[in-house]
Amino acid sequence: MIDVTCAVIRNEDNEILIVQRGEKSDHPYKWEFPGGKISAGESAEDCIIREIDEELSLEIVICHRLKDVEYDYGKKQIRLIPYVCDTLDDLPFLAEHIAYKWVNAEKLLSFDYSEADVFVAEDYLRHINPGKAGGNSNIDLPSSEISDDEIQQMVVRMVSMKEAGWIAVSAVDNPAMLNKLLEFSFSKDKKLAFRSSWVLTKAGDRAPGIFNPFLPRIIESLSTLENESAVRSFLRILSFTDPVVLDKKHQGLLADFCFKQLNSGFSAIAIKAYSMEILYRLTIIYPELATELALSVKSVMEIDSAGIRSKAKSILNKLSK
Repeated sequence: MIDVTCAVIRNEDNEILIVQRGEKSDHPYKWEFPGGKISAGESAEDCIIREIDEELSLEIVICHRLKDVEYDYGKKQIRLIPYVCDTLDDLPFLAEHIAYKWVNAEKLLSFDYSEADVFVAEDYLRHINPGKAGGNSNIDLPSSEISDDEIQQMVVRMVSMKEAGWIAVSAVDNPAMLNKLLEFSFSKDKKLAFRSSWVLTKAGDRAPGIFNPFLPRIIESLSTLENESAVRSFLRILSFTDPVVLDKKHQGLLADFCFKQLNSGFSAIAIKAYSMEILYRLTIIYPELATELALSVKSVMEIDSAGIRSKAKSILNKLSK
């Protein structure tokens, strides 16, 4: 029996990502939850994070595990190990599939899935309760002072988009906590840095402008950060920031970094999307950047990803106005 992982990935709108196999695959044109085989010596958790990065170039946070599904396809028997995961990325890069959709839970069973994936979809629907507004958290949010270790443990134990939101609310009201999350975002610990920077994006959604005092440091760090996850989160924050709040030096540094990401063949899809939006905002201040941006965006439209092409087309339409 072959052990295979898959991910039920949710975005900020609580939509679920499904992907479609190609004509020459084992299950032509069937829809499925993305994932893949567990390699020798690899844990199921490490496998699903690796597979989603390789197949879709998405960053995910594992929330919990669903019931394993054992299925006999005749030619092979598999044990499908499903995980419910959250992501901030909406634009997957399809390395192995021909299409993707973000679907609401109530429409999840209306697609033609590979057989084992049907059981995963049914199990997921049994585990959710759309009528429940709140939910139980594994995290006790503080109302007063909290130590650095306690903040770190809260972030490490965070297992859902909702919990990230609750921590973000606390950070908005607690400058010391906000500072500590920013510090953790520069950590060499990739998991801690990703989760901390992810929470910061939620704080920015709730309190636009809260990061203005930190923007110079964030911008200066972009070119030296080795953690792509933190870069994504910082660019997301910057994509919602009016660059007029920056001085000319940091506007220039930001423009240089974003152009490099946009023109690089190695940048993740989400990074290219955020870079396009940031550069568009900069063209409002510096119209002379528009021609260079248009040329870079047109090259991005050659990427085999419907999502990024749609984003690129939107930017070109805005530039033409």
